[in-house]
Amino acid sequence: MSDSEDPQVTKPFKFVTGFDARFPNQNQTKHCWQNYVDYHKCILAKGEDFAPCRQFYLAYRSLCPSGWTQRWDDQREAGIFPCRLDQ
Repeated sequence: MSDSEDPQVTKPFKFVTGFDARFPNQNQTKHCWQNYVDYHKCILAKGEDFAPCRQFYLAYRSLCPSGWTQRWDDQREAGIFPCRLDQ
């Protein structure tokens, strides 16, 4: 079997988070949370077509496990999200 046929070959993944001096440590949980909140605040304030909001989206999609973001989306829809996004 050649290398091109190996089913366990993975494609490289590029993180698109950028550096944020507020989160210098290895644990990126708070960085994940803050980018999620910043993205939703940005789209509420400026609309989904506002290009700078995209950086927050790319960052939280790279950092956050999908289970977390799904739970937060469910909480936002139910009105029980623990952070006010309209401020």
